[in-house]
Amino acid sequence: MNILWVEDEVKMIERVVPFLSQEGCRVTHALSAEAALELLRKQSFDLLLIDWMLPGLSGTDLCREVQRERKVPVIMLTAKTDEWDKVIALEIGADDYITKPFGMRELLARIKAVLRRTGSAGVAEDKVLRSGSLTIDPLRHEVKKNDRLISLTPTEFELLVTLAEQPGRVFSRLQLIDQTLGEVYYGYERTIDSHIRNLRRKIEDDPAQPQYIVTVYGVGYKFGGGAYS
Repeated sequence: MNILWVEDEVKMIERVVPFLSQEGCRVTHALSAEAALELLRKQSFDLLLIDWMLPGLSGTDLCREVQRERKVPVIMLTAKTDEWDKVIALEIGADDYITKPFGMRELLARIKAVLRRTGSAGVAEDKVLRSGSLTIDPLRHEVKKNDRLISLTPTEFELLVTLAEQPGRVFSRLQLIDQTLGEVYYGYERTIDSHIRNLRRKIEDDPAQPQYIVTVYGVGYKFGGGAYS
């Protein structure tokens, strides 16, 4: 999928784009609405990510312009948390709205959901992951063990999917925070340990001797089962 991200916060772009690229997204970056409009005159995109607060022409003005002229799916990104701001974003034509800070997997899920709804090309379906008696369905946001549905919190689910999609890879606590909770939790890496303990109680036969969520001492965690689709 070909994405245009209009964002003046360069550090965020540098943090998130490598993750999206690994997931099959081609991301073009524009620092302003004016630069984005210039790019839109030269090439087509499957989706636009637009920051609400931009220098010069605002993100909301850009969204209106895009919907009037090109009808490209739009997700608004903003630090605003008021419900009325969300209403405004949707009324001017945005397809979705994400509040900063956000986890990378949340962003990817929103992108895929918007592209599915709008019928845009380039979106791949999430694969069902299976390992032993554990089944993880990212699209339906479901986890089953021995065909029994397990209730997970959103953070627990994102942690499990992040680990299971790359079995054997060791993730540091900071990497897991980056992909599930967002940068607002930087400095609170031990928060991940609490979520992991709760996750183990729900999916492991013996949480004291975990089969799926394995600790790599001094580094972080990995998925010990062989997840496959």
